[in-house]
Amino acid sequence: MEAELSSVLLELLRCPKPHHAPLSYDRNEGHLTCSECGEVFRVEDGIPVMLVDEELER
Repeated sequence: MEAELSSVLLELLRCPKPHHAPLSYDRNEGHLTCSECGEVFRVEDGIPVMLVDEELER
């Protein structure tokens, strides 16, 4: 069973790129997407991997 992101954490998370836009969480795909630049960040065992060098290829 995969761990879920809490709604409180999701409200606090922002893209690590300069514009700091909110992120949306795709539970089915297990990743976060920036609403501003479209960068996609994976979530592993309920932990967001938000390092800019670790973003997923679009």
